[in-house]
Amino acid sequence: MIIARYADDFVIGFQYYEEAVTLLADLHRRLSEYELTLHPLKTRLIEFGKYSSGNRKRKGKGKPETFDFLGFTHMCSKNRKGNFFLRRKTKRKQLKRKLKEVKEELEKRMHKRIKETGKWLATVVTGHTNYFAVPGNMDTVKEFYKQCIRQWLRTLRRRSHKAQKLTWEVFLKKVEELIPRPRMVHLFPEQRFWRQKLEVGAVSV
Repeated sequence: MIIARYADDFVIGFQYYEEAVTLLADLHRRLSEYELTLHPLKTRLIEFGKYSSGNRKRKGKGKPETFDFLGFTHMCSKNRKGNFFLRRKTKRKQLKRKLKEVKEELEKRMHKRIKETGKWLATVVTGHTNYFAVPGNMDTVKEFYKQCIRQWLRTLRRRSHKAQKLTWEVFLKKVEELIPRPRMVHLFPEQRFWRQKLEVGAVSV
Protein backbone atom coordinates (compact mmCIF):
# COMPACT_ATOMS: atom_id res chain seq x y z
CA MET A 1 0.00 0.00 0.00
CA ILE A 2 1.23 3.52 -0.78
CA ILE A 3 -0.19 6.83 0.43
CA ALA A 4 0.23 10.34 -0.99
CA ARG A 5 -1.28 13.00 1.25
CA TYR A 6 -1.51 16.78 1.52
CA ALA A 7 -3.62 18.22 4.36
CA ASP A 8 -6.97 16.39 4.16
CA ASP A 9 -6.55 15.25 0.54
CA PHE A 10 -4.98 11.86 -0.07
CA VAL A 11 -4.61 9.06 -2.59
CA ILE A 12 -4.04 5.45 -1.54
CA GLY A 13 -2.75 2.79 -3.94
CA PHE A 14 -3.18 -0.96 -3.58
CA GLN A 15 -1.97 -3.95 -5.53
CA TYR A 16 -5.22 -5.85 -4.98
CA TYR A 17 -8.77 -4.57 -5.42
CA GLU A 18 -10.09 -6.49 -2.41
CA GLU A 19 -7.70 -4.67 -0.08
CA ALA A 20 -8.89 -1.31 -1.38
CA VAL A 21 -12.53 -2.25 -0.76
CA THR A 22 -11.72 -3.40 2.77
CA LEU A 23 -9.84 -0.24 3.70
CA LEU A 24 -12.53 2.02 2.25
CA ALA A 25 -15.18 0.33 4.39
CA ASP A 26 -12.95 0.57 7.47
CA LEU A 27 -12.24 4.23 6.73
CA HIS A 28 -15.94 5.06 6.48
CA ARG A 29 -16.56 3.29 9.78
CA ARG A 30 -13.61 4.91 11.54
CA LEU A 31 -14.49 8.45 10.46
CA SER A 32 -18.13 7.98 11.45
CA GLU A 33 -16.96 7.54 15.05
CA TYR A 34 -15.91 11.21 14.94
CA GLU A 35 -18.98 12.31 12.97
CA LEU A 36 -16.84 12.81 9.86
CA THR A 37 -17.45 11.62 6.30
CA LEU A 38 -15.50 11.22 3.08
CA HIS A 39 -16.38 13.59 0.25
CA PRO A 40 -18.98 11.66 -1.81
CA LEU A 41 -17.84 13.09 -5.18
CA LYS A 42 -14.08 12.92 -4.60
CA THR A 43 -13.96 9.45 -3.05
CA ARG A 44 -13.93 6.56 -5.51
CA LEU A 45 -12.18 3.33 -6.41
CA ILE A 46 -10.50 3.19 -9.82
CA GLU A 47 -8.26 0.73 -11.63
CA PHE A 48 -5.01 2.53 -12.28
CA GLY A 49 -1.36 1.78 -12.89
CA LYS A 50 1.05 -0.21 -15.01
CA TYR A 51 -1.29 -3.10 -15.81
CA SER A 52 -4.64 -1.30 -15.80
CA SER A 53 -4.70 -0.58 -19.54
CA GLY A 54 -4.20 -4.23 -20.50
CA ASN A 55 -6.58 -5.50 -17.83
CA ARG A 56 -9.37 -3.15 -18.85
CA LYS A 57 -8.84 -3.84 -22.54
CA ARG A 58 -9.29 -7.58 -21.98
CA LYS A 59 -12.50 -6.86 -20.07
CA GLY A 60 -13.78 -4.46 -22.73
CA LYS A 61 -13.85 -1.53 -20.28
CA GLY A 62 -11.93 1.01 -22.36
CA LYS A 63 -9.11 3.27 -21.20
CA PRO A 64 -8.10 3.55 -17.51
CA GLU A 65 -9.86 6.24 -15.50
CA THR A 66 -8.07 9.39 -14.38
CA PHE A 67 -8.06 11.23 -11.07
CA ASP A 68 -7.36 14.78 -9.90
CA PHE A 69 -4.94 15.50 -7.06
CA LEU A 70 -3.15 18.70 -6.01
CA GLY A 71 -3.99 20.60 -9.19
CA PHE A 72 -3.03 17.80 -11.58
CA THR A 73 -5.06 15.27 -13.54
CA HIS A 74 -3.23 11.94 -13.28
CA MET A 75 -3.52 9.48 -16.14
CA CYS A 76 -1.98 6.23 -17.36
CA SER A 77 0.27 6.76 -20.36
CA LYS A 78 3.39 5.45 -22.09
CA ASN A 79 6.77 7.00 -22.76
CA ARG A 80 8.64 6.94 -26.07
CA LYS A 81 9.96 3.46 -25.31
CA GLY A 82 6.45 2.13 -24.79
CA ASN A 83 6.83 1.71 -21.04
CA PHE A 84 4.26 2.79 -18.46
CA PHE A 85 4.40 6.49 -17.65
CA LEU A 86 2.34 8.32 -15.03
CA ARG A 87 1.34 11.47 -16.87
CA ARG A 88 0.29 14.55 -14.92
CA LYS A 89 -1.52 17.37 -16.68
CA THR A 90 -2.63 20.66 -15.20
CA LYS A 91 -6.25 20.29 -14.10
CA ARG A 92 -8.37 21.92 -16.80
CA LYS A 93 -10.71 23.80 -14.44
CA GLN A 94 -7.78 25.13 -12.44
CA LEU A 95 -6.00 26.29 -15.60
CA LYS A 96 -9.08 28.18 -16.81
CA ARG A 97 -9.59 29.74 -13.41
CA LYS A 98 -6.00 30.94 -13.23
CA LEU A 99 -6.12 32.42 -16.74
CA LYS A 100 -9.30 34.25 -15.80
CA GLU A 101 -7.57 35.70 -12.72
CA VAL A 102 -4.64 36.85 -14.86
CA LYS A 103 -6.97 38.49 -17.36
CA GLU A 104 -8.83 40.39 -14.65
CA GLU A 105 -5.59 41.57 -13.03
CA LEU A 106 -4.13 42.70 -16.36
CA GLU A 107 -7.23 44.78 -17.01
CA LYS A 108 -6.74 46.47 -13.64
CA ARG A 109 -3.13 47.19 -14.59
CA MET A 110 -3.99 48.40 -18.10
CA HIS A 111 -2.55 51.89 -17.67
CA LYS A 112 0.45 50.99 -15.52
CA ARG A 113 3.95 51.07 -16.94
CA ILE A 114 4.83 48.07 -19.11
CA LYS A 115 7.92 47.26 -17.06
CA GLU A 116 5.91 47.23 -13.83
CA THR A 117 3.21 44.95 -15.22
CA GLY A 118 5.84 42.75 -16.84
CA LYS A 119 7.57 42.29 -13.50
CA TRP A 120 4.28 41.22 -11.91
CA LEU A 121 3.40 38.86 -14.76
CA ALA A 122 6.88 37.33 -14.58
CA THR A 123 6.24 36.28 -10.97
CA VAL A 124 2.93 34.69 -12.01
CA VAL A 125 4.44 32.73 -14.90
CA THR A 126 7.50 31.70 -12.87
CA GLY A 127 5.37 30.54 -9.95
CA HIS A 128 3.12 28.55 -12.26
CA THR A 129 6.14 27.00 -14.00
CA ASN A 130 7.85 26.07 -10.75
CA TYR A 131 4.82 24.03 -9.70
CA PHE A 132 3.44 22.58 -12.93
CA ALA A 133 6.56 22.10 -15.08
CA VAL A 134 6.77 18.32 -14.65
CA PRO A 135 7.58 15.69 -17.29
CA GLY A 136 4.61 15.21 -19.62
CA ASN A 137 3.02 18.57 -18.83
CA MET A 138 5.23 21.05 -20.65
CA ASP A 139 2.76 21.61 -23.49
CA THR A 140 0.18 22.87 -20.99
CA VAL A 141 2.74 25.01 -19.14
CA LYS A 142 3.86 26.63 -22.41
CA GLU A 143 0.23 27.21 -23.37
CA PHE A 144 -0.35 29.04 -20.08
CA TYR A 145 2.64 31.27 -20.86
CA LYS A 146 1.35 32.03 -24.36
CA GLN A 147 -2.19 32.77 -23.16
CA CYS A 148 -0.85 35.16 -20.51
CA ILE A 149 1.26 37.25 -22.88
CA ARG A 150 -1.46 37.25 -25.56
CA GLN A 151 -3.94 38.56 -23.03
CA TRP A 152 -1.43 41.20 -21.99
CA LEU A 153 -1.07 42.34 -25.61
CA ARG A 154 -4.86 42.53 -26.04
CA THR A 155 -5.06 44.60 -22.87
CA LEU A 156 -2.31 46.98 -23.98
CA ARG A 157 -3.98 47.53 -27.35
CA ARG A 158 -7.02 48.86 -25.52
CA ARG A 159 -5.01 51.65 -23.86
CA SER A 160 -5.07 54.02 -26.82
CA HIS A 161 -5.38 54.29 -30.59
CA LYS A 162 -1.59 54.32 -30.88
CA ALA A 163 -1.30 51.16 -28.79
CA GLN A 164 -3.64 49.35 -31.19
CA LYS A 165 -0.80 49.34 -33.73
CA LEU A 166 1.52 47.42 -31.41
CA THR A 167 2.56 44.31 -33.36
CA TRP A 168 3.11 40.85 -31.96
CA GLU A 169 6.76 40.83 -33.09
CA VAL A 170 7.64 44.09 -31.32
CA PHE A 171 5.71 43.11 -28.22
CA LEU A 172 7.34 39.66 -28.06
CA LYS A 173 10.81 41.21 -27.95
CA LYS A 174 9.77 43.26 -24.94
CA VAL A 175 8.19 40.23 -23.28
CA GLU A 176 11.35 38.14 -23.65
CA GLU A 177 13.28 40.83 -21.77
CA LEU A 178 10.83 40.73 -18.86
CA ILE A 179 9.35 37.24 -18.64
CA PRO A 180 11.44 34.04 -18.80
CA ARG A 181 10.20 31.30 -21.09
CA PRO A 182 8.96 28.22 -19.22
CA ARG A 183 11.32 25.27 -18.88
CA MET A 184 11.04 21.90 -17.21
CA VAL A 185 11.79 22.32 -13.52
CA HIS A 186 11.17 18.83 -12.16
CA LEU A 187 13.14 15.82 -13.34
CA PHE A 188 11.83 12.38 -14.24
CA PRO A 189 11.65 10.20 -11.08
CA GLU A 190 14.55 7.97 -12.14
CA GLN A 191 16.71 11.04 -12.85
CA ARG A 192 15.77 12.61 -9.53
CA PHE A 193 16.57 9.43 -7.56
CA TRP A 194 19.89 9.05 -9.39
CA ARG A 195 20.86 12.62 -8.55
CA GLN A 196 19.93 12.05 -4.92
CA LYS A 197 22.18 8.98 -4.82
CA LEU A 198 25.06 11.02 -6.23
CA GLU A 199 24.49 13.76 -3.67
CA VAL A 200 24.35 11.27 -0.81
CA GLY A 201 27.52 9.61 -2.10
CA ALA A 202 29.28 12.94 -2.27
CA VAL A 203 28.30 13.75 1.30
CA SER A 204 29.37 10.35 2.62
CA VAL A 205 32.81 10.71 1.06
